Amino acid sequence: MALKEEQFCLEGRVLQGEKILRLAQVRLDQKTDEGLVPALERALRKLCTCLDLPLPLWLDKNTKEFARFRQTFFFAEQFTEEVKFSRFQIRLLEE
Repeated sequence: MALKEEQFCLEGRVLQGEKILRLAQVRLDQKTDEGLVPALERALRKLCTCLDLPLPLWLDKNTKEFARFRQTFFFAEQFTEEVKFSRFQIRLLEE
């Protein structure tokens, strides 16, 4: 997945049903000597910190969804701590 100018924005939405409870975006520059995965991991950690969320468990389904649609959903069961929402969506926004 090639990114323009090695910059991207990762948007996170905390959802209960169709209602957006919290929304945040983090911008990260991809280092020239690293791939997308390390940059994405850093962005996800930063996004979870901004939204005051524990880090979710990344499953194979998340990899497939993110590769195909540039977004994925994490459900409450993917968090090691109890959460008070139904899902957490992340989307890659190109700049």
